[in-house]
Amino acid sequence: MKSTLFMMAAFTASLLSFSACKDDSSPSPVGLPYQSSFQRDTDGWVAGITDYSSAQDSIMAFKSALKGLPTPLDTTRKSIMVSSMNRSDDAFMFLKKKVTGLTPNTNYSLVFEVELASQYASNSIGIGGSPGGSVFLKAGASAIEPVKVLKDGFYTISIDKGAQNNDGKDAVIIGDIGTGTDTVGYKLITRSNASKPFVAKSNAQGELWLVVGTDSGFEGLTTLYYSKIRVTPSATM
Repeated sequence: MKSTLFMMAAFTASLLSFSACKDDSSPSPVGLPYQSSFQRDTDGWVAGITDYSSAQDSIMAFKSALKGLPTPLDTTRKSIMVSSMNRSDDAFMFLKKKVTGLTPNTNYSLVFEVELASQYASNSIGIGGSPGGSVFLKAGASAIEPVKVLKDGFYTISIDKGAQNNDGKDAVIIGDIGTGTDTVGYKLITRSNASKPFVAKSNAQGELWLVVGTDSGFEGLTTLYYSKIRVTPSATM
């Protein structure tokens, strides 16, 4: 009897152990609503840049990294820094991330709230346009991955994000990067499309690619720090 009980206990323990291992190895869906403040890592967001000639590759000076916020802000807070020279007068610096676990082939009404550190005064003057007023922040989502595409010597993106101060099918303007002041210096700003939710349809796998980025008319160096991205959905018919 004791032997039988021991074997049953051992079998039960092995099942629990197998179940625990299975749960640990199974990826959990990202889903929505979604929010990240990048305190541990980039949380799967990948940076890129498009809308420039392949001949300008070596002079765009594009870079991205997980960094603390710049002074005089709280430098212990992490963020995704993106930076580039806008040699083409049209550069699009962006972040993208795939969310999963959604209802397949379903429209989602999405509200983006993006917090970032910008140093550009709203009424500043720059080559091609104001650093604060002519760099347009956009947000959107697509059923297909936003990827860099080289066509006829020019890098574009595989989604319709619109051109500079125009909305696209897959992304809309949610503001600019002006700090609301007349002085240069880093300040946290928040932009949102709460007044006009963006509708995107998930693919057959229940996935959406989120994208946030800047469409620039300022022909100079732009360096930004994304400190929080929140996306809140509600399914629509």
